[in-house]
Amino acid sequence: MGLSTAWQLSQWGHQVALFDPRLNQPSETGIPSSRGNGTSASLGVLMGHVFRRSSGRGWRLRQRSMALWPKWIAELQRFEPALSLNRSLIQIAEDASAFERMRKLASDRSHLGIQAIPPGDIETIWPTAQFGALRSKNDGRINPVLLQKALRLALASSSVELVPEPVDALTRKNPGWQLNGSGGHRSVHDAVVICAALASPALIEPLGHSRPISPVLGQALALQCADGPSNWQGWPSVLVDQGFNLIPNGPKRLLLGATVEPGDSAAHSPLELMRSLNDRAPTWLKDAEPIEQWSGLRARPVDRPAPLLEALEPGLILASGHYRNGVLLAPATAEWIANGFANDANGF
Repeated sequence: MGLSTAWQLSQWGHQVALFDPRLNQPSETGIPSSRGNGTSASLGVLMGHVFRRSSGRGWRLRQRSMALWPKWIAELQRFEPALSLNRSLIQIAEDASAFERMRKLASDRSHLGIQAIPPGDIETIWPTAQFGALRSKNDGRINPVLLQKALRLALASSSVELVPEPVDALTRKNPGWQLNGSGGHRSVHDAVVICAALASPALIEPLGHSRPISPVLGQALALQCADGPSNWQGWPSVLVDQGFNLIPNGPKRLLLGATVEPGDSAAHSPLELMRSLNDRAPTWLKDAEPIEQWSGLRARPVDRPAPLLEALEPGLILASGHYRNGVLLAPATAEWIANGFANDANGF
């Protein structure tokens, strides 16, 4: 979120400094890794059009992001040509009533590329789908590792000041805000945007703002399949069953992930739970060999809807707690912040 926001603000002509301790780490090029960071450990799934609600802030943010992503991808491909928007997502119905809700959603959103799939039309891809599924031709996935790489390269070519250290404290100045970095950096800025996920509460609580955020563990596997699909012919970019995301990743290779439990440590055999999908996985998936596994923490707001997007006071903006939708909502969040500065001459 910090990389996206810094890039958006710099494009709008703002003088920007980005504080991020990960800036001094090399850009990753493979699958996500276990570094505790939500984006690096995510799968980048975009579930914008299949969102169950059809009104409210969450729906508006999703729709705006899905409209912005093609433009963002086109611009960022100048820095990372391999970055792409991989479209198509299928969501499996868990029971008959779930499929009826899917049919209603497909009827209401056919203009968005949503359609219901009867059970007989999905069994060749997912034989345990007894009740049918929902297909979204415009949802899908963005590789989060390539996205971060592209944003880093875009920022490196811009006038954004890159400070590879965390901020320990914020202090009100008149005017502006002083940032105290852990490495000794001190600077004063007109406004501050906090995109620090689980570290956000510690920055704003000394200033009198309470926005609790709890960790939720997301885990994933890279699998080598001995049987089953070989080239994923007919498969979508993402298949979702019971909240588990399955993503083809090369011949007989699959990424499997989910945000599965609260807290910051795994319970007993959560990866086995993922492989079995509560005993509804096809045999070829249960028999697949794990070749890598990783985890990351999601930042979920406590007693408030995700994400936390608000101006806490003039010049102090919170954009955090995106939970499972950080990649999806990055463009809409960055635009919301940029619009806030553009519409308020006093700095939001």
